[in-house]
Amino acid sequence: MRRNKKERQQLLVETIEGNPFITDEELANRFSVSVQTIRLDRLELSIPELRERIKNVAEKKFTDEVRALPLDEVIGEVIDINLDESAISILDIKKEHVFSRNGIARGHHLFAQANSLAVAVINDELALTAKASISFTRSVKEHERVIAKARVKTFDHVTDHRTVVEVRSFVGTELVFKGEFEMYRS
Repeated sequence: MRRNKKERQQLLVETIEGNPFITDEELANRFSVSVQTIRLDRLELSIPELRERIKNVAEKKFTDEVRALPLDEVIGEVIDINLDESAISILDIKKEHVFSRNGIARGHHLFAQANSLAVAVINDELALTAKASISFTRSVKEHERVIAKARVKTFDHVTDHRTVVEVRSFVGTELVFKGEFEMYRS
């Protein structure tokens, strides 16, 4: 159903407030308009693009929580974190992340996203990767979105200052990377 500009913009504001992670493409489909129309509406309403919205939400929510790594040093955008339990980040694969000859993401970007998320989830001033066991299960291409999910498996702070964090990364529902990170903590 087509709406007039004022109605569409009001619904746009409400939709983005309800889900700041919605893309311009999803908004265009929802309102049956072009992506350019959504971008113009956002510009007129001073609503930042998706990347900036994600960053703002993460900074507001997690700045005081993350201890081992400043949020701006995490590769990808942290969208959820429960220290010593779990964390989630998003990395949109862009031209600078891929090999120019085939458009496939360089593995070190996926590793960096997972490793920095494993560090960020540790509730300690110091967290270092002592050992990692990783595997890439499928190639990731330019324009794909990688969602990394970290889960703290073991936490033995008293005896050896080690914590094991499992990270699984997905494009949609497809597993593309998995890793187990043994983290040293102070």
